[in-house]
Amino acid sequence: MLNSTGELELSNEDNPEIISELASLALSGGKSSAGVPEKTGYPDSVYVMAANIFQGIRIEKSAQKVLIQYGNEPLRSLSESEDQSFRRLSYELAFSALKYQDILETILIDSCIFPSTTIPDHLSSLIIVMLYDFQDRKFQTRVLSDNEESISEVQEVENLLNSFKIKLAAALARCRIKHDALSIYHILPETVRKQELRASTLPLYAWINTCKISPEEVYNNLKRRGYHKVKSVLHVDDKVFAVDQHCYDVLIFPSHLQNDLINIDLFKDYKLIFQDKSRSLAVHSVKALLNMDDDILMVNTGSWYTVAHMSVLTNNNTSKVFVCGVQSQAKDPDLKTLFTKMGCKNIEILHDLFINIELKDHRLQKVKVILLLPRCSGLGVSNPVEFILNEHEDTEFLKDHSQGGISEDKLHILAQQQYEQLTHAMKFTKAQAVVYCTCSVYPEENEAVVKKALEFQDLGNKVQPYRLSPPVLPLCSLKEIQLSTDKFFRVEPSEITNGCFISILTRERDPSETVSVKDVLARAAAKGLLEGIELGKSSKREKKKKKSKTSLTKAATTDNGIQMKIAEFLNRETKASANLSETLTKPPLPQKNTAQVGASSQTRKPNKLAPNPTVPTFMKSTCPSRPRERQAHLMRPRPEDRMVALKPIEIVLPPVFMPFSSPQGIRSQMPAQHFYCHWVAPKALVPTSLPTPSLARKGEKPKDDTPSSLLRPPRPWL
Repeated sequence: MLNSTGELELSNEDNPEIISELASLALSGGKSSAGVPEKTGYPDSVYVMAANIFQGIRIEKSAQKVLIQYGNEPLRSLSESEDQSFRRLSYELAFSALKYQDILETILIDSCIFPSTTIPDHLSSLIIVMLYDFQDRKFQTRVLSDNEESISEVQEVENLLNSFKIKLAAALARCRIKHDALSIYHILPETVRKQELRASTLPLYAWINTCKISPEEVYNNLKRRGYHKVKSVLHVDDKVFAVDQHCYDVLIFPSHLQNDLINIDLFKDYKLIFQDKSRSLAVHSVKALLNMDDDILMVNTGSWYTVAHMSVLTNNNTSKVFVCGVQSQAKDPDLKTLFTKMGCKNIEILHDLFINIELKDHRLQKVKVILLLPRCSGLGVSNPVEFILNEHEDTEFLKDHSQGGISEDKLHILAQQQYEQLTHAMKFTKAQAVVYCTCSVYPEENEAVVKKALEFQDLGNKVQPYRLSPPVLPLCSLKEIQLSTDKFFRVEPSEITNGCFISILTRERDPSETVSVKDVLARAAAKGLLEGIELGKSSKREKKKKKSKTSLTKAATTDNGIQMKIAEFLNRETKASANLSETLTKPPLPQKNTAQVGASSQTRKPNKLAPNPTVPTFMKSTCPSRPRERQAHLMRPRPEDRMVALKPIEIVLPPVFMPFSSPQGIRSQMPAQHFYCHWVAPKALVPTSLPTPSLARKGEKPKDDTPSSLLRPPRPWL
């Protein structure tokens, strides 16, 4: 029990002068402004949990500077609530007490609470967190709910603070006067104040779980609830949301809508998940480097939501997501339950530290990309409480932020740990890429670690070395382009986002390895470069090769057929020439037969006579030259004709047209009466008077360049 009898008696002797002093302190000491409801305090369980958190992250001082002794035993809590809002309140209260630890300890000493009262050391943390809330409420009495369960330790500390509230208010006023500050908020370092200012305006980021809902359905659901889609949510007090420029599945909301959003079904059913944007940038960088069946190894993920986001992005692939560092197997059922609720099916948990995983582990033979999220100082984060709740449970993260910086010794230790993890990731021979992501603003944790790892990488193995690759994320502004000139992706802390650093190391592919067309198309589809194209289709080059092979086979078959046709044609011509020579030696037919033939067959002009028996001797020496000249004139060389070797053959055609070459000598022998004399050629001789352009071009219709009078018999009836 606390020895506070004297203080309780003092509190009953309040006079109007002291009350007026407290009123003036309340008006000038707090950060609250008009329109903001006054705080009424927290439940007892929040104070206990905040005290336990503060006990683990408080700043330890040297023995000469120790003012208050803190115990090592945590306070007993009635129940461990898993409610996110409950945990957020506890972390915020503990972090606020940590920022003002020096000031709160000074007030306790100045008000004579220490060392006049007998206070157990294990209650010192509870006194600090409850004192911060007491002064933040302007020393007003806490309002308790009827159904709230009380904790004895909290009740004892609250009675003690109420009994010393006049002295506490006076000590606070003297502290403000000493630092010439309107409130204790202005006593904080400038870096801490800037962080708090950015945290007050930092929007909320949430990614869409496409395993359970599509983006269009999310938009429609939000619109039915009164939300409107805009391009920017800055300085907007209405219910709005926007789509992130870097990540297509990330939505942005104003910070004041947090309490409204966490109570809607989209967040309760894991269809929308709050997460810092830096983690979404990391998993999208990995997604851009994956092929269809590549596995991923995630290191130091912190939040299981990051693992779930990676699983959702690879849901349509055959990839597996391996997570290392889960030492306690007792968490496996809870994690499997969480992943089942989120619709994630390709996650496998490894109960080994990353640094202890063997390079030839048979489970990791298909791992092509390693995502490394090392523990860092995190000074690029504006709201560390939200980052811890959504990313990891490392409360040391809060200690660095409470001071606005980090010591050089601690920075060196963190950089060395990051270097060891990165070099170990580069030793996996099957991996082709490493994505290194931090939320730090220190070059010692970012560029220096990556450059050192590249410089001293092990080149003894028969693998290609790693190199620095440019960002795979879109650069949406001129500032981002300027910050990425050295192939690093950087986002500076601002009022719209936390700081982020991403480096991509890729291994130069072995020249002996080949990439299949399927992998190339899959990677292009992952980047959104292909729309409506099926991956199973073969490329145009392959189709062209197959087509060329088929055409060559057809061409060879066609050429053989042409050769056979030429041989048959020449045989027919030889037989026709022999039959023609026999026919020309016979006497002319009677007139009756000639007339009958003229009535049923082709006729000639009346001034023409039957061929003279002496003509064939002349034709044998003159006719063969004309078909050669005509054939040479009609033939046009084409590339495919070179593939067919043709030999010139002398063809003797029947002397059908030569009587017209000497009409004077023949006309004198004709009878006085008019009659028609016709030469009836065999059917096989019809094509002998035609040129043969089909030999020059295959597949084309012959072009008739000869006069029609030489090709057709005259028609006197026209």
